[in-house]
Amino acid sequence: MKDITISSDIKYIGADDKDIELFENQYKVPNGVSYNSYVILDDKIAVLDTIDKRKTNEWIENLEKVLNGKLPDYLIISHLEPDHGYNIKTIIDKYPSIKIVGNNKTFAFLPQFFDINDLEERKIEVKDGDELDLGKHKLRFIMAPMIHWPEVMMEYDELEKVLFSADGFGKFGTLDTEEDWDCEARRYYFNIVGKYGVQVQALLKKISALEIQSICPLHGPILKGNLSHYIEKYDIWSKYEVESEGIYIACASIHGNTFEACEKLKNILEEKGATKVVLADLSKVDLSEALEDAFRYGKIIFVSSTYNMEIFSPMRNLLLDLKEKNYQNRKVGIIENGTWGPNSAKGMKEILSTMKNIEIVEPTVTIRSTLKNHDIEKLNELAEAILH
Repeated sequence: MKDITISSDIKYIGADDKDIELFENQYKVPNGVSYNSYVILDDKIAVLDTIDKRKTNEWIENLEKVLNGKLPDYLIISHLEPDHGYNIKTIIDKYPSIKIVGNNKTFAFLPQFFDINDLEERKIEVKDGDELDLGKHKLRFIMAPMIHWPEVMMEYDELEKVLFSADGFGKFGTLDTEEDWDCEARRYYFNIVGKYGVQVQALLKKISALEIQSICPLHGPILKGNLSHYIEKYDIWSKYEVESEGIYIACASIHGNTFEACEKLKNILEEKGATKVVLADLSKVDLSEALEDAFRYGKIIFVSSTYNMEIFSPMRNLLLDLKEKNYQNRKVGIIENGTWGPNSAKGMKEILSTMKNIEIVEPTVTIRSTLKNHDIEKLNELAEAILH
């Protein structure tokens, strides 16, 4: 077990998964992911969440080492999703006297995953603001519905000022991965939690009154020091505000001609003073990365070839994913390409029209097969419109 110090009473018993290829069977995680679980040692002993089945044996070993022959009194279920809840039945079978702590939604969903014959006798149902007295440590429960399941709750340890934040403030990457927190936390947030900005804002208001010295999420590193940075990021993300000044060009090109037009547009924008222009080939970049950048920047240009008289599928996939994640508050440009019937702009606008506060600037640029001089004039006009 890796040595992760939280405090003398709060122990880490999670595990790194360096072999997983796709998180939730859809998101590439080149640096793996951590499944975090914790134990609070006090007059009463509480285990906070289990971990994924992929690391069951390591988790049991870690748990036994920390308990050192003692019996846990409580299992607190912050989140039932299988990457955290798979071993609930495992710990019940191993420690038959353990009590299960959750909220009404937890216990509504729990039988869908496990047959626990004596659940009524062992369950302790809590609601927002309730406390669990462990001795020196008192845990206050904070309901956090839809971050990102309805039953999610967090726990605040009043003694050591620790917030156990469930999937909140989590990130991709194992705990021994040395990388910037913002990037993979942003990708994690917008792909996992991004739809639920209103609920995140409600949570931030709840925790604003707490004195927090550490944040212990269910994925990613324990956060200590400069906590205002992480909370500020969550505030920006959950308000769907612009995080970074710049222009993002998302390009879906079939044979390369559409991408060449995007490269020309990028040059034009930079010549006109754009400080940062990010160009992505949607056929090559991971969709979760494209979605992250579309949320990061305030000005976006969506560029798509026409395919079967529709949007080329990499662009359609991005736009539909953005719609699902509640995309809003952006300034947008549109470019289409086609040989006999350019039609992708119409489809892109139809999807964008379902989103909140999307400003589509003119002109919409239509290219026929390859870039011509008169197209460059239109690209210049579009560049001026998106910049100002």
